[in-house]
Amino acid sequence: MYKNRTPYYWAFVILFLSVLGCLIYILTQVYNRRDAEKIQEGIISVVNPTKRIKDLEHKLQFSETYQNRVNLADAYLDIQDNQNAITHYLEALEDTSQNNFYVYGKLIEAFYNTQDYKSVIAYAEKIKNQPEFGKSRIQFLYGLAQSELGNYDVAEANLRAIDIRYSFYEERLTLAKFLLNRQKNEDAKLLLDEIHTESQNMTKPNKKRFKSAIIEVEKLLQDLKLV
Repeated sequence: MYKNRTPYYWAFVILFLSVLGCLIYILTQVYNRRDAEKIQEGIISVVNPTKRIKDLEHKLQFSETYQNRVNLADAYLDIQDNQNAITHYLEALEDTSQNNFYVYGKLIEAFYNTQDYKSVIAYAEKIKNQPEFGKSRIQFLYGLAQSELGNYDVAEANLRAIDIRYSFYEERLTLAKFLLNRQKNEDAKLLLDEIHTESQNMTKPNKKRFKSAIIEVEKLLQDLKLV
């Protein structure tokens, strides 16, 4: 309290209410201050993303730890600087003492963003036997990369893995469009009908979040009725 120059009346709360006073102080002053700092950091990242990059670069220069490098790579990926993200993710992977599944996933995402589909497949196959791979966005990107290279059966098998009710709405919409392109209209219609039905029971935040996907689903369903 003294260090942070908190108003003096907190001294009475802490001293006279003992443990309860300490808990009240921590909950109202410490955690709220941390939340405010996190919000401020988030605002700065949106308004001036390069500041976040520079801060993380300086942090990595000061201490070249695995986590500092991954944090910098994540920041590059957030601003779509995929090449720099790839560079740092690859360097992070050199530390074989870490559980690198997260880094592999982000690296695969960065490669997909650069349309390097062969690298997506190559790195995805390094982790596809891990339990976290199944029904994940990494598997979805792996399927999309296979599709881009013309391996449609492999692509479909992996894209269908993401077809989980009440989740992955945008990915399932992509799967439906993939099926339409392969002339599998009945399968596509069934999937679109499911998404449409689920959208009727969405919470307001989810309806707002997936609004564009829902609109596209309704349009595709309307087009299918006209075929």
